Amino acid sequence: RKSNMSDSTKYMGRGQLINRLASQVGDRKKALDILAKRGHVVPGTSKLTPTGIIRNNMTAEERAIQRAAKGSGKFTGMYQYDPKTNKATLKK
Repeated sequence: RKSNMSDSTKYMGRGQLINRLASQVGDRKKALDILAKRGHVVPGTSKLTPTGIIRNNMTAEERAIQRAAKGSGKFTGMYQYDPKTNKATLKK
């Protein structure tokens, strides 16, 4: 997976799920295919599913923190976000 953070950093806000992933993978169709596999868009369309609407209403920071917390079982408030890496790590 190639990361183009200089371009995708303009898609950090709410309502940018598809644009951000398209920027990160370099292709809108590829991004929609990935989101369809995750259950965030209806396959073959750009229509968001209920889960996709929830994710789309989150910022990039909120999604990263939620991913980290879900993986660890810890609380979201225990994480800090690094926009350079798009990763959330435990606060020191």
